Amino acid sequence: MTTNRQYRRVFSTFFRNSLLRELTFRSNFLITSCTRGFWFLVQVIMFDLIYRNVNRINDWTREEYFGFMATGMLVNALVEAFFMPNCARFSELIRTGDLDFALLKPIDTQFLVSLEKMELAMVSQIAFALGLLVYSVIGAQHSVAWTAVLMYLLLIAAAVTFFYSLMIGLAATSIFFGRNQGLLDFWFYVTIFARYPSSIYSGSPTAEVFRFLFSYVLPILLVITVPARVLLGKALEPGWLSLMTLASAAVSFAISRMVFQWSLQHYRSASS
Repeated sequence: MTTNRQYRRVFSTFFRNSLLRELTFRSNFLITSCTRGFWFLVQVIMFDLIYRNVNRINDWTREEYFGFMATGMLVNALVEAFFMPNCARFSELIRTGDLDFALLKPIDTQFLVSLEKMELAMVSQIAFALGLLVYSVIGAQHSVAWTAVLMYLLLIAAAVTFFYSLMIGLAATSIFFGRNQGLLDFWFYVTIFARYPSSIYSGSPTAEVFRFLFSYVLPILLVITVPARVLLGKALEPGWLSLMTLASAAVSFAISRMVFQWSLQHYRSASS
């Protein structure tokens, strides 16, 4: 049986291999950093221009909104760095038969196919997001308790877990469809809603439907908005949303795990 120590060693090996790849192709790291930096500046400048004309968007001031934006960027960067490259190539493993080799290894298959390759160039976006987060907290002139920081980190982990679960669940459908690019595109389209705070979706019946759907059915709004509100000291209504966010991450991971295992049971190897 593979122990936790062995899993850590395997993860360390994956990390070193990814780091060596980035050091070998340094131009790719530079291009990715510049691209992410440009996208980051465009987002910040756009909302800075908006806040030159209004004092608040719903109940979010300029600095608070930047804190929300930084939270979304941080979660997105972590997901893209560690999980997206692997989930995106899962259909290739099936098409080429390389999934057979993963199944033969004495290690959990989901762990192997989820973390084998990492996009460490995304560290630049993580740095941009953290910088914007620090700026927003200082600019909001809100004293942050260490308990709020710990809860924020826990909620960020929950958000990453939720988005990973959604992604690996969609990727697992490649076993049935062969190629699931459309479903991965669906992941991008749905997560667009998470770029804006949940309180913005109000004022019309349609907006309220979207808010309910993406807060309680597929809680992509919840897992980004709640951490930002906790760190910035903004009230949560209702107050149990933090616990619901953590529960949503746990449930989504359990469901994605079952979907992945169920899909593997229907996998027909390349040799069959």
